[in-house]
Amino acid sequence: MDINTLYNEWLKKAVADPDLKTELESINGNEEEILDRFYRCLEFGTAGLRGVIGAGTNRMNYYTVCQATQGLADFLNKHFESPSVAIGYDSRIKSDYFSIEAAKVLAANHIKVYLYKELQPTPCISFAIRHFKTSSGIILTASHNPAKYNGYKCYNQNGYQMTDEEAAETYDFIQKIDYFTDIKTMDFDEALDKGLIEYMGDDVIDAFLDEVVKQCVNPDIIKNAGLKVIYTPLNGTGNKPVRKILDRIGVKDVYIVPEQENPDGNFPTCPFPNPEIKQAFECALKMAEEVKPDLLLATDPDCDRVGIAVKDGNGGYKLMSGNEVGAMMLNYLLSQKKEKGTLSSNSIAVKSFVSTDLAEVIAKKYNCTFKNLLTGFKYIGELITELESQGRADDFVMGFEESYGYLAGTHARDKDAVVASMLICEMAAFYKSKGKSLAQVMDSLYDEFGYYLNIVSSYTFEGASGMEKMAGIMDGLRSNPPKSFADMPITVVDDYKTSVSLNIADGTTSVIELPKSNVLAYTLTDGNKIIVRPSGTEPKIKAYITAIGKDKESAQSIADKLMADADALMR
Repeated sequence: MDINTLYNEWLKKAVADPDLKTELESINGNEEEILDRFYRCLEFGTAGLRGVIGAGTNRMNYYTVCQATQGLADFLNKHFESPSVAIGYDSRIKSDYFSIEAAKVLAANHIKVYLYKELQPTPCISFAIRHFKTSSGIILTASHNPAKYNGYKCYNQNGYQMTDEEAAETYDFIQKIDYFTDIKTMDFDEALDKGLIEYMGDDVIDAFLDEVVKQCVNPDIIKNAGLKVIYTPLNGTGNKPVRKILDRIGVKDVYIVPEQENPDGNFPTCPFPNPEIKQAFECALKMAEEVKPDLLLATDPDCDRVGIAVKDGNGGYKLMSGNEVGAMMLNYLLSQKKEKGTLSSNSIAVKSFVSTDLAEVIAKKYNCTFKNLLTGFKYIGELITELESQGRADDFVMGFEESYGYLAGTHARDKDAVVASMLICEMAAFYKSKGKSLAQVMDSLYDEFGYYLNIVSSYTFEGASGMEKMAGIMDGLRSNPPKSFADMPITVVDDYKTSVSLNIADGTTSVIELPKSNVLAYTLTDGNKIIVRPSGTEPKIKAYITAIGKDKESAQSIADKLMADADALMR
């Protein structure tokens, strides 16, 4: 079907949501706008769907959401005798509407739905899946993307995002569904009356928070530390659960950024609600001039990631990276558990392989087993599930990704900014009682282990030609491999696509025991490193630089040279 025929079909048949017809009528005759909405269908992968909200096959709307849900229903009915699904949503535009419509489709397919009655963080869906023992879970969210986006993320029965195989099979079902004739649905109130849809009660959130608070290590110190915190939920889902958990552990002096307190999918004061960037902290930093807190916290709209700013010693505040917070949190948990005698002799910590190697060095100090996994928190969720099946759940200390995602405890199988916010505040209170700021604690780790400078550089390649360019760069690195970076010889090459690790010195190889992925990692002398990987969701190649020096200046000097060589590869 050509683009204009498809457009006209939607113009005639897309009547379920009146916003769609209004939008379609407004672009009548505008070939460029029509093409953008219909030149492709949103693809369903391990991260589900994600796209701009609007009319068309390349948009998030009633029909694309319901088509995905019908395909998911067919997948679940094939594999489960009596399937059930937990559904949640965040503060984004139409998230609540999409969650209701998805629930109606599942109910019409005789699938029991447990629905949160108000917006909740993403980790609460992971928790609910395990709490109700459902077959799957859905969260309507686009994480930290700009306001015009929404998304549809799917989980399996273990509480982590679908595996590649599960997502591929579900996508096969989705592609067979006609938007206008094949989607089953039913009246919402009828589904409620028949018990096919059930609202989750406050007891589920309370149970989630009960599990989170169990990760607290030094509760007595927190209550008397006098910690002062500014918190912004960035108009997302974190407002209630983060405030509740901080109150539970005794952090009473919490100031909320008023213009970012309540849910608002337009994100009026923060167009990019991403705690990785300074812009997300602008309102909080302005508030800090008067409040003068010890710590600033910002959670993204679906509250699975958290960023922080801490006193810099000069009367201002500095943002800490996800790598720094992950390393510092790991050191705190390991040191305090060891001191209290609660550290398992078989303890294990984990991170995505592009995150800082400082964490691995810290774990070694405490005889904690450390694992590096592929990027994507589902791999950390899989590891936790495997530990649990072996009766080793208590051995898990924490997992993290450099992109500000952390998890301590096994209550969820996804990153959790509620537990992370709690532990960051606990950590800040503990060190404050010792007369130290978190910035000073991080400096002491650098003094002890060396300065690990981690930089991520993204290279964008737009359009079809861009995809060819990206493939050519990766192929070139394999067919004509570099021998050095920044005048430092490469000692080890890890090719995650072929699952081969090559030791350059002696020519020996070993098998990489991880799923295959189009990634190349180059280890250089003194532990410096470059990792190159195409993005799974954007037309980008990312280069992850690790530069290790005795201090920040020496590490920066190494990083600059590594970055220059990485830039040259991307031309």
